[in-house]
Amino acid sequence: MASLNVGNLGEYLREQRRNAQLSLRQLADAAGVSNPYLSQIERGLRKPSAEVLQQVAKALRISAETLYVRAGILDEREREELETRAVILADPSINERQKSVLLQIYDSFRRENGFEPGPESGVAAGSETGGEPGPGVGTDAPSEPSEPSEPSKPARPEKSAGPTESARPAKPSVPSTPSTPEKPSH
Repeated sequence: MASLNVGNLGEYLREQRRNAQLSLRQLADAAGVSNPYLSQIERGLRKPSAEVLQQVAKALRISAETLYVRAGILDEREREELETRAVILADPSINERQKSVLLQIYDSFRRENGFEPGPESGVAAGSETGGEPGPGVGTDAPSEPSEPSEPSKPARPEKSAGPTESARPAKPSVPSTPSTPEKPSH
């Protein structure tokens, strides 16, 4: 049987399995696939589905996105975008609304820099907000000023506390100007 150009994936899986000190049978059992099928994947004879890769990644405790890239299901940029989204969505210190707003801002910056949000952007944002944002995430942001304004409030003081504020010591001379009109007013 000819290789399906997934040798890189198979070699990587074998290496990860050995690093995890798992036998082929143990990994197959943990991932819920047959031993011969997993063997064929490792030898580059079979191309697994995204679902199988996700199960294998979970069993190996590695990133499923990395396996998707190696299998040719996902390109590197999409992987980076997915990982960024995953970090935002997994952060327990922010609530669901804040996560949605962050994802909207992220999409808007990606569009501004010439990158279209991938199809997974609607899935990631939609899964957290009831499916509403979807592909029009960036277009919804200006129509809802109450959501983006709250996260940007803390950002403004941080920006003004930087070098731009230190360049404004001329403000004390402004109060001295009103004191000059006070002298003629007796």
